[in-house]
Amino acid sequence: MKDRYGLELSTSSADARDAYVDAIDRMLAADGGVDEALGAAIAADPDFALAHAAKARHLQLYAQVPEARAAAETAVALSEKTTVREQQHVEIINLLVTGKVPASLELTRQHLDDYPRDAFVLMPATGVFGSIGFSGRIGREPELLDFLEPLATHYGDDWWFLTVHAFALIEIGQWDRGRQLAERALAQRPTNPHGAHTLVHALFEAGADDEALDYLDGWMPASDRASLLHCHIWWHYALMLMTAGRNDDARQAFSENCLPGATTSPPINVVTDATSFLWRDELAGNPRDLVAWETVREFYEERFRRPIVFVDAHAGLIYAALGESEQLQACIADLAELGEAGRLPAETTAADLAQAYEAFESERWAEAIEVLEPLIPQVVRIGGSRAQRDLMTNTLLAAYVKADRPDDARAFLERVTDRQPSRPVAGLIAA
Repeated sequence: MKDRYGLELSTSSADARDAYVDAIDRMLAADGGVDEALGAAIAADPDFALAHAAKARHLQLYAQVPEARAAAETAVALSEKTTVREQQHVEIINLLVTGKVPASLELTRQHLDDYPRDAFVLMPATGVFGSIGFSGRIGREPELLDFLEPLATHYGDDWWFLTVHAFALIEIGQWDRGRQLAERALAQRPTNPHGAHTLVHALFEAGADDEALDYLDGWMPASDRASLLHCHIWWHYALMLMTAGRNDDARQAFSENCLPGATTSPPINVVTDATSFLWRDELAGNPRDLVAWETVREFYEERFRRPIVFVDAHAGLIYAALGESEQLQACIADLAELGEAGRLPAETTAADLAQAYEAFESERWAEAIEVLEPLIPQVVRIGGSRAQRDLMTNTLLAAYVKADRPDDARAFLERVTDRQPSRPVAGLIAA
């Protein structure tokens, strides 16, 4: 019994093996149907340790922490009778699920020396929400590419590895090469949400708005609402529509696919994408939607009681937009305290961003600029893609415009010539 990457599996059930391989491919692609596939694998072989480990990781991605830890405990117990490779595989997932992310990454590096094609172990280290992406290190983007490139020879033309390799290239400015790899991946699995998402990033970075919108116009109708990336890809689509001036279409796409209650995507995507779209919509000159902001606030307060730095970096926007100054000041104080105590990987970056948003919303443009200017090179530490972090960049540009400092806006854009994305900020073109 072997998986798609040729690695032995400790199960005697062909049905369990087939369902497990299907589940892993679905997770690698961000397809829906993962619950059903893992359920079938475990039903066919209740002692299949790797299936329980995959279930733990899947539950963790959807913020079902107690259930994820229970599944990981089961996987650890069952792995005692499996191979060394499987035992290490399970332990890496267990460390992730129990919050020991640096230890998980260290063991992953060691594990891949012996088992470089253990893709499901490699997956949590990749991407902007991975263990490297959320490390808080300012050099984490080139670090991820350096981590992946030696593994490329082991994967050849594998559609999943092409996708994650492409994304890492795009994030350091090599969007042409990244686009080529993403297109090769999509040629093998055209419905692959991770591949579509990566291609859209390549087009966005190159400023190819019309091409990106045309691609999504064709890809979105058949997209899977159960995909882990459902909300996020619709967020990209809504932003593309907004950039094209199709404001009504943009808001409809957003409200029907990104707001809490309209999607089953992971809470981290729902909060950050919804917050980001609503704020960017206003930066583009559109009216504030208080009902939508209140919906996001309620969801955020219900689902996030523990700090997650990328979410925290968006939290101040919610209270600023709703004019809830007391909650905003409490948010800033909490984030500053956590950051100074070393409990957030990006230290006080989230607190500083919240302070900038408070100044911006209060129309203290000079103060917002003073806080944001030195922060822009640091925001890579919060995680997320360059496209996601344009939320902060566009806020700074809007502050320049509102402070009647067009020369500073132009000078800033000239300093980031390695990127070509459109920036829908009201008054920026005139500046």
